Amino acid sequence: MPATATAAEALNVINLFMNADWVIKGVIVGLALASLWSWAVIIDRAARFITLNRQANAFEAALSSGRSLEDLAQQAGPNPRQPLPRMLVAAIRDWREARSGGALTDAQAGLLIARIDRTLDAIIAREGQSAEEGLGVLSVVATSSPFIGLFGTVYGIMHAFGEIAAQGNTNLTTVAPAIAEALFATGIGLAAAIPAYIAYNKFSIDAGKFTGRLETFADDLQAAIARRLGEPSPPPAAPTAGFYQTQTRPETF
Repeated sequence: MPATATAAEALNVINLFMNADWVIKGVIVGLALASLWSWAVIIDRAARFITLNRQANAFEAALSSGRSLEDLAQQAGPNPRQPLPRMLVAAIRDWREARSGGALTDAQAGLLIARIDRTLDAIIAREGQSAEEGLGVLSVVATSSPFIGLFGTVYGIMHAFGEIAAQGNTNLTTVAPAIAEALFATGIGLAAAIPAYIAYNKFSIDAGKFTGRLETFADDLQAAIARRLGEPSPPPAAPTAGFYQTQTRPETF
């Protein structure tokens, strides 16, 4: 019974780390730090995507309520932080600058559409990069942690065999702690890699979906602009129509 208790105590996680070789300790500490780093990224990205989708849902709900896009842009302010309002404000700014000189010819209308398209593409590219921020960390942790842990295991087993040769004792009670120390490094490597791998794939899909959402909104904006350009100019006595707004109803998606 005392021998069993001693063996169990020797296989305790804390004792395994404290009794491990300095190389294995370095591997374990490095993997633990990498795991903490990846978890920080996971928590940050999860909160970020929840916020982005919630804000996008609220903005699209406002669009579907029938309010004019110009009203929504004024509510968002000149420099909105949310992606969809920022795209809308940028499109309205280009629209107003182009229409400030009066009615547009067909060529000028085509140039306006191309200008707005480039503006929206630039916003989408920046937002896509922002959505993918931190995924590189998860990728590195997911792919490298198992190999780093395996290195610790190989080194630990070689060290254990060296001790066995030095002591001339192959009793399982003697070799078990050394082998456990070596395998412990692989376990830590897998514990760091698996969550990072799952989160990397999940957030990559989320980033792609959100970028697709922005691209869809950009297409809708350009379609609305094309429709608005094709409308006849209002009579001089009529009130000034708002952006994408006819005299009878606001244009919505």
